[in-house]
Amino acid sequence: MDCSPQELIGRRLATQQLTTAPFDDPADVVRSLLCVQAQDAPLARYSLGLRSKANDDASVRAALRAGHVLRTHILRPTWHFVAADDLRWILALTSPKVESSLASRHRNVGVDDDMIERVHGKFVSMLSGHRCLTAPEIIERLTEEGLSLRNEAVRHLLLVAEIRGLVCSGPLQDTTHTYGLVDELVPPAAPLERDDAIRRFVRRYFSGHGPASEQDLRHWTTLTLAEIRSAVADLGDALEAVTCDGVTLWFDPTSSRHGPAGGSGAGSKRRRVALLSTFDEAYLPYRSVAVPRTPGHPRGEEPHVFAEAGGGVVLADGCDAGWWKRTVRSKTTMAIRLCLAGGLNDEQRALIDDEATHLAAFFGRSAAVEIVDP
Repeated sequence: MDCSPQELIGRRLATQQLTTAPFDDPADVVRSLLCVQAQDAPLARYSLGLRSKANDDASVRAALRAGHVLRTHILRPTWHFVAADDLRWILALTSPKVESSLASRHRNVGVDDDMIERVHGKFVSMLSGHRCLTAPEIIERLTEEGLSLRNEAVRHLLLVAEIRGLVCSGPLQDTTHTYGLVDELVPPAAPLERDDAIRRFVRRYFSGHGPASEQDLRHWTTLTLAEIRSAVADLGDALEAVTCDGVTLWFDPTSSRHGPAGGSGAGSKRRRVALLSTFDEAYLPYRSVAVPRTPGHPRGEEPHVFAEAGGGVVLADGCDAGWWKRTVRSKTTMAIRLCLAGGLNDEQRALIDDEATHLAAFFGRSAAVEIVDP
């Protein structure tokens, strides 16, 4: 079955609950997507809010404090949200290859195997008994015990501890990340055989991100194309395929979210417009088929070059309509700069303005919206 790029994007947005009924709870969003990239923590929480009934940042943070979702380094040396009951088997599947890629980073920050083992032992001592500490608190404790390490080195050692399944996120201190011991925060789970874990991982990815290509999944994780293709073959009728621009894309047909999207139907701005983070799972993971652009896009045919936190892409009626950037001005005001395609109509522009207001309100602020020239 063939579909156009516009239809493909519509189906992905429906899969990710951006144009269909929201999930009840942010934890359901994370389980659906398997892992959610989260290095820009505030906007990662906003992405969970967009897909759930959590209407503000406080509601998402409350859901995270419940402990069903963790923010940790997994899949790559990058922050992600992951469901607590998915943590152990995903780490077992992906961490060996992730850690093997860190040798040069170890050298750059001045750590070796002996230091890793020594400091990780300190982490266990200071966090045991369900004590969850922030990174500055951990650095202070290490210093008190005679280990004066650079901030950069300690944070790298924490990353390695996360990848090894020693530590993960504890309850937020307001909006500040803490660390706790996995064995105290995450229930034990029976290990999976590697082939079973790969099949589970592949099906869960295509269920939450489909239609997507094998190359999209390869970009998203440490699995090889051979492993992905073998799992797709083993899964048989559990996955179905569509073709777009000559690319084969897979999805889980048992998910009700894979029907045609309602992206252009009359109704709420949720159905038509979204300000997506640079790292949003509906935008960043896909490499095989480009998102169509609104005529008069400010970057023309050039790709977006942003990679920093605090902004992303404007999506309108399934098309890339420009870019946005937020700046917190005060406790009550957030500035949102928009650079938009010339081909947008007045209704679309009004919906984008409304969505900027919604983004600021999510964080308890009013929006100062500014349209900037390309």
